[in-house]
Amino acid sequence: MIPGLVSIITPMYKGAEFVGETIETVLAQTYPQWEMIIVDDHSPDGGAGIRAVRHYADNEPRIHLIESKSNGGSSGARNIALRAARGQYISFLDSDDLWQADFLERQLAFMKKQDASLVFSSYRRIDEKTKQEVLRPFIVPERVTYKSMLKTCDIFPSTAIYDTAKTEKIFFNEKMGSLRDDYVYWLHMLKDIHVGHGNKDILVSYRMRKSSITADKKKVIYPQWRVLREVEKLPLPVCIYNICCWGVISLLKYRK
Repeated sequence: MIPGLVSIITPMYKGAEFVGETIETVLAQTYPQWEMIIVDDHSPDGGAGIRAVRHYADNEPRIHLIESKSNGGSSGARNIALRAARGQYISFLDSDDLWQADFLERQLAFMKKQDASLVFSSYRRIDEKTKQEVLRPFIVPERVTYKSMLKTCDIFPSTAIYDTAKTEKIFFNEKMGSLRDDYVYWLHMLKDIHVGHGNKDILVSYRMRKSSITADKKKVIYPQWRVLREVEKLPLPVCIYNICCWGVISLLKYRK
């Protein structure tokens, strides 16, 4: 572990169109101590995404490209990057999302102020092509706990940073593939640290791609149920209560 270093974990699947712009937002960071580990998840794009990353990695030693030999979903790709990560701090940035230039600086300052193990921020929700806001910004709560996260996931991966000096480095449950893997990750962490702290400042732009798996909430209902019932092994009445809460909150979260 290198003190002060932020390891940025970026899974990429068919990411050629947007990854360059994502990398540019990392290069613009006012906090200079970072490494960006991009894992191409065996994309069927003829190497287009890999070439886009190499354009930057060949000239920036802080950017590391790993080419996975098989497709493991976002959970598998993130685990490959986590195994290579050397930083005290672990952060996540999907290959199509955008950070403000002072994202790392402000989140680390917020973490220090709160004496927190895990912090996350509010974020904009933008069109994948035009980058115009398609929904109101999502403003996060000041605190989340394991119990509150059973009802809804308020942590968007590209906004989150945690400190491995305060909690162990955690790996993703690869059985989840690319559905709810981040949700299971935060639940696991919150069992240990108990509280995550939300920064209400809007520091990230989430590109809402039409092809995103989670864009259709109906496709997420069963994986959400699996998390509650099979992964967390909650009693049936508790699962029913929380899945109902999740449904209502999701409708409110995605209204215009």
